[in-house]
Amino acid sequence: MKEATFWITLAYLLGSIPTGFLLVKYFKGMDIRSFGSGNTGANNVRRILGKEWAIFVAIIDMLKGVLGLLGAMASGMADPWVLSLIALAGVFGHNYPVWLKFKGGKGVSTSFGVIFLLWPLNSFAIAMMGGVVWYAVMRTTRYVSLASVSSLFSVAFFFFILGAPLAFTLFSLLLALLAAWRHYENLERIINGTENRI
Repeated sequence: MKEATFWITLAYLLGSIPTGFLLVKYFKGMDIRSFGSGNTGANNVRRILGKEWAIFVAIIDMLKGVLGLLGAMASGMADPWVLSLIALAGVFGHNYPVWLKFKGGKGVSTSFGVIFLLWPLNSFAIAMMGGVVWYAVMRTTRYVSLASVSSLFSVAFFFFILGAPLAFTLFSLLLALLAAWRHYENLERIINGTENRI
């Protein structure tokens, strides 16, 4: 139990590293949370620093979610429920970072980071399929928010139909619901026809 608590805490703290916030603060001297969507994720970084830095932030945000989970797995932890909690802690760290008074990003990149690793030999393929869904929805609708939420729900579906452990399936569904919650305003604007397209 102590070991699980350690990895959950570490995963949260690693996830809390505010990549987008730090980069925008360094290059522009501004608080990214006061601009655009008000969150610290890659899509808001794109609005301020451009596409290249947005890609960089997305990659780092994926990796910071992976590190705690990877460490736990390397230490011998294998229980699906515990691994799911560790992965969830990394995503919560990104969304609600302790360093920024719990105001962070929307968790899509970090979610995909932990999904890549969660179920060895299977979740990589599932994450890639989710990426295909993201690209298809984004290209069709040009709504990044809709693509992000749709891709995470598709990941939960893929976990289910491929017979993943129940913990992983429920975890992936929780990630999708969390993403939908974090994108609530975007989805509402899509319904109202006022959301900006990429």
